[in-house]
Amino acid sequence: MHNSGCSGKPHRTSKNRSKRVLFRKKKRHTLKTQVIIEEKTREIIDVVQAKGSVHDFKIYKDSIGKIVDELIKILTDLGYLGIDKLHLNSLIPIKESKNHKLTKKEKMFNKKLAQRRVIIEHINAKIKTFKITAYPYR
Repeated sequence: MHNSGCSGKPHRTSKNRSKRVLFRKKKRHTLKTQVIIEEKTREIIDVVQAKGSVHDFKIYKDSIGKIVDELIKILTDLGYLGIDKLHLNSLIPIKESKNHKLTKKEKMFNKKLAQRRVIIEHINAKIKTFKITAYPYR
């Protein structure tokens, strides 16, 4: 009896190609979005998007990194490591390593910074909820 229908099993055409991949995940055209807000009013100042997997700090340097006034305080996460060399008035969490455990003072600093940065995380969640930046680039 010959079964011409789909049995659910992938069939091989030759013995040489037995190890080829038969099922792949489709690649997506992704976007990375950087949102810049004003801390007190929670107003979105600027939205910068980049195609594909681009590092956060590279988006910053390519977009507004050169034109931000030194009087403006920038609060970032560890994705912007090295921003203090470009912008002196920036705050970034102190990173813990295997050889350098954080002191209580450094942990307190990170906690205070996170309390101020939670505003942007809430705005990011609202943007994702309304799918403003969720659509892929085509």
